[in-house]
Amino acid sequence: MADIDCHSEMSAFHKEEVTLSSAQQKDMRERRDNGRTRLANGLDEAGHPQPREVRSQGSYQMRTMVQDPDNDYDIDDGAYFEQDDLEDANGAALTPLAARQRVCDALKWDGRFNREAEVRSNCVRQEYSAGYHIDVPVYRIVPTTADNGDETEQFELASGDEWVKSDARGVTRWFNNIVGELNQGESDGSQMRRVTKLSKKFARRPDWKEKTTSGICITKLVADHFAFSEDRDDLALRNTWKAIDTKLRSSTELKHPVNTANLAEEGDEKLTFFRDCLSSALKTLESLDKADVTRKEVRQAWDEVFDTEFFSDRPDNNGGNGGSGGGSPNGQGPAISVTTGETARRNDGGGRFG
Repeated sequence: MADIDCHSEMSAFHKEEVTLSSAQQKDMRERRDNGRTRLANGLDEAGHPQPREVRSQGSYQMRTMVQDPDNDYDIDDGAYFEQDDLEDANGAALTPLAARQRVCDALKWDGRFNREAEVRSNCVRQEYSAGYHIDVPVYRIVPTTADNGDETEQFELASGDEWVKSDARGVTRWFNNIVGELNQGESDGSQMRRVTKLSKKFARRPDWKEKTTSGICITKLVADHFAFSEDRDDLALRNTWKAIDTKLRSSTELKHPVNTANLAEEGDEKLTFFRDCLSSALKTLESLDKADVTRKEVRQAWDEVFDTEFFSDRPDNNGGNGGSGGGSPNGQGPAISVTTGETARRNDGGGRFG
């Protein structure tokens, strides 16, 4: 099986086309902080108690958000209230809908936004003219007693007409714990985060976004089937996708990382769509295994997979644009030898590289 090292191209794609820029991150962080201030001011204005804490969660907190040409970004910022602070003027507990409505009213109390906050089934959403939005899930903190008699707390989400046991911070802890464990061993948790983001980028092309599965489903699939490859993000990505494809061909049921409810059930339409797209991408990448494959063909295959021209547009070491030579000093042959394993070696006698 041929193996042309495309790690540098994949790294550049991740850096320039996948990861959010510092300016984007700064802008969203400022919007999030301004939203927290607006919530606090609105609750004060209405004479309502403040949440015990407001905590970012989801892909924003896990640092797995990816660039979107339409600025279609979702920032989750959960508001956690003491149970006794979610009561009406008569001391009766607020319904889940009333709790969300209270937060919504606080976010739009001064009427400054052209697009006011609105109540959704699982959160309060504030949309911004730039394209992205901040979702504020509303939680209540319920004191409980554990089986061993210890006093503890349970977190319940205002979901629809019910208070549902849930705490999205647990998903963040789950993911970050995996990253930390990988970094303590021989694998690389940073590579898993990159593979997660690359997989989400693959799934979120404009004509797929409404049809494909959620970011948390993709994150769970990558975490379950991550295939580490030292200094080779291209191999790690492809091998992880192969493992995910095998799993999804067997079953689309997907367990939640921390809750008892599943993320997806057997036959889930959006996860099936993602599986079919992934299978098609892997079919395209089979061209990488040809014994006589060129760097140009490898780049073209990754371009097709990600619906881009980024890989083919990368300059080679001779100042060209990724021709069949792939960057040899004289432009006549590849700067690496084509091997049959995961280790690509320079043809000048050098050792392993990536």
